[in-house]
Amino acid sequence: MTPEVPVDEDGVTAHRDAVIDLLGVLMYAELRAFDRLAEDSRFAPTLDGRAKLAAMAAAEVGHYVALERRLRSMGVAPEDAMSPFTDAIDGFHNSTRPSNWYEGLVKAFVGDGFAADFYGEIATFVDASTRELVLSVLEDTGHADFAVREVRSAIDADPQLAGRLALWARRLVGEALTQAQQVIAERDNIADMVIDGAGDLQSIGALLKRISNAHGERMRALGLST
Repeated sequence: MTPEVPVDEDGVTAHRDAVIDLLGVLMYAELRAFDRLAEDSRFAPTLDGRAKLAAMAAAEVGHYVALERRLRSMGVAPEDAMSPFTDAIDGFHNSTRPSNWYEGLVKAFVGDGFAADFYGEIATFVDASTRELVLSVLEDTGHADFAVREVRSAIDADPQLAGRLALWARRLVGEALTQAQQVIAERDNIADMVIDGAGDLQSIGALLKRISNAHGERMRALGLST
């Protein structure tokens, strides 16, 4: 059950600075997602695959605009909200550049999925209108089913590919976890909101377990071992 969250007079959660941070990190993540999908499309073996990635990149722009609109309505400059997170997000993407089409698909499905679960859990601690926006931004744009079909088909044709992609996926999640920890460690606003909202270590443990379980399900969907 989603907890009731206290709100200020403007309808924003009492953890206003944490909301700004959450929207800022998501906004920059969407900007980088657009860049990455456009870049990864060069690996596409077919025009259909290239077109699908282009459509997904366009969806990320729509998410970016929605977050920008929300921040401006709060009187916050989007650049100011995004800037604290550029190093962490850039660091993740720079250290996990895919070398081929299938690594790119696994990164989008597993890496982005892990991030979506993480920020989706944080969204349970914000006000209802912000939560609705965040969850709509994190909603799958069609990449999931496409990635699963492509990767499973490739593994059926070359079973040895599964081992290489499983190692790649584990690396992605390790890097994504480091990024998430960096965001939490460097932004007391978000950490304080999560601690206040969760209430105790048992609830935080349950949160982390849900994220871990969701990751395992994604790996199984791809036909990869965890």
